[in-house]
Amino acid sequence: MATDENAVIEHRAYARVGLLGNPSDVYYGRTISFSLGNFWASVKLQPSDNLMILPHPAHDLVQFDSLTHLVNRLQTDGYYGGVRLLMAICKIFHNHCKENKISLREGNFKLSYDTNIPRQTGLSGSSAIVCAALSCLLDFYKVRHLIKVEVRPNLILNAEKELGIVAGLQDRVAQVYGGLVYMDFDKKLMEDLGHGNYMPMDLDLLPPLYLIYAENPSDSGKMHSTVRQRWLNGDEFIISSMEKVANIALEGRTALIEKDYAKLAALMNQNFDLRREMFGDEALGAMNIEMVEIARRIGAASKFTGSGGAVVVFCPQGSSQASLLEDACKAAGFAFQPLQIMPSLLNQEDLETMSSR
Repeated sequence: MATDENAVIEHRAYARVGLLGNPSDVYYGRTISFSLGNFWASVKLQPSDNLMILPHPAHDLVQFDSLTHLVNRLQTDGYYGGVRLLMAICKIFHNHCKENKISLREGNFKLSYDTNIPRQTGLSGSSAIVCAALSCLLDFYKVRHLIKVEVRPNLILNAEKELGIVAGLQDRVAQVYGGLVYMDFDKKLMEDLGHGNYMPMDLDLLPPLYLIYAENPSDSGKMHSTVRQRWLNGDEFIISSMEKVANIALEGRTALIEKDYAKLAALMNQNFDLRREMFGDEALGAMNIEMVEIARRIGAASKFTGSGGAVVVFCPQGSSQASLLEDACKAAGFAFQPLQIMPSLLNQEDLETMSSR
């Protein structure tokens, strides 16, 4: 943490992969996720006379070559960008500190960001920007020790909710904690504590994994809508299926601890099959389904990393099978790369805020 009040503060937050159990985090379920070193967002905070949120030169375009350029840009990227995310976390952070009687020192800053996380790939690009910004605010105001690690994912999610982004806590937990994390979102825990039980796991338990993603994916924010309403309405099929998805994470935790990778492969495939039964092919999208199927056709296990746009793959037969998959992905026009798992970024000050349970 920077000690000089005029020092520039910079933090990264990494993309995340939902390995097992998603999307049950939104339904009092369980998940296993990890932070992905291949892609990240970075936020820089620089002390200044006025508080400024700086637009990104590529992601927050306000100057166009023509009306057609503007319209084409909106059709591919939507009305999005990082400025709104930075503003939202500033508001949520301020309000949380006020409500919890955490005093904030005087002083202004400039916030800017950069990201290389592919858009709309279900790799949590938006929350990575918010997570990195929150880390900068914690250090600028020197309140890292006053806001528990378990609470920080809620602040990130609340900032995104301000903007109408549909999501659960899983992604934000993975990005705050880093590394490999097992998460239990038990209803009583959530109601009593306001957060789940988050248990870091040893990164060495994971086998080599791969990522497939589409260059022009669909919007992941539209995927949860009808299923959530059916769950709220008491639809027995959705409720029982979501419980099965949550149990996949529980079984997966044991499989990883025992390094039973045949079981892991079966659970990954089952996770996707249950999602497909609940959401239906139209909601998932043909391109997303093809990314899963392309891996399965060569005998690999595969499932969405999030809500669509990218797929996590395990090749039980090793590197030769991965080479076959890489060729198949190139032929289909999909990006393919080995996953790099990022270890936890939490420091001693962070760890001391965590609840002992």
